Amino acid sequence: MDWVRSFYSQTGAWWGAAEAKISDRDHRRVRLLHEHRGTRPIRVLELGCGYGTTAAAMAAAGHVVTAVEISDRARHAVDFARAAAPGRLSIVQDDFYAVQLPERFDAVCYWNGFGVGTDADQRRLLVRIARDWLKPDGVALVDVQNPFGWARWDGDEEHRLPNPELGYAHELYERTTFDPVTCTATDTWWEAASPHHKISQTLRCYSPADLALLLAGTGLTLTAVTVGDRPVDPTTPLPSFSGLLHEHHEYLAVLHHDLRGC
Repeated sequence: MDWVRSFYSQTGAWWGAAEAKISDRDHRRVRLLHEHRGTRPIRVLELGCGYGTTAAAMAAAGHVVTAVEISDRARHAVDFARAAAPGRLSIVQDDFYAVQLPERFDAVCYWNGFGVGTDADQRRLLVRIARDWLKPDGVALVDVQNPFGWARWDGDEEHRLPNPELGYAHELYERTTFDPVTCTATDTWWEAASPHHKISQTLRCYSPADLALLLAGTGLTLTAVTVGDRPVDPTTPLPSFSGLLHEHHEYLAVLHHDLRGC
């Protein structure tokens, strides 16, 4: 996973001026947190916080948030911590596979990032959430890459023109591929002026059934799924459900401590 820090630092340098601002997506995530953990102030850990926009929105809603980010995007997050929610938002620039945190949390959130690395890497992170960070009655909210959405994009290539008025200063290309054997999506970017210098992110995708299998032995269990804004029972078949088949490239997995072994 050596590519992680450099990929998100480089793309953050490309897009930070445009995207390092609180948006409707961040407010939606706060609503999801409240839906699954209530509205009273709690302690929240956000993994892979990026620019820190969602962490700032959660802190502005009254929660005490610790946010971990490995890339240089954390510099934007520090600015949010100073301005948007003084005293309620702490930024830690570190690798969340290695970082040591002294407390447990009522909620652990990982928005739009799960799937980096191998199945063993995902299990290692899930074990850390269950063993080291999540309180016994806490909830983990994890965005999971949907293989059906990424498979539809296999072979797609986009040309992104600069839009300085919106903060996008670079002319970029993006190519998406999907490996149906390993269920892995690769998202590759390069600047038009440097076509031989490409950077990629690789994301392991899981259907809800595959995620439930991945969770075995981690200390966590899948209790609910949200696709778009629709709650879905992960144990109930939904043949031809368009939300997963056609509309969304990720879904929210709601995880709790697995009490069956207690």
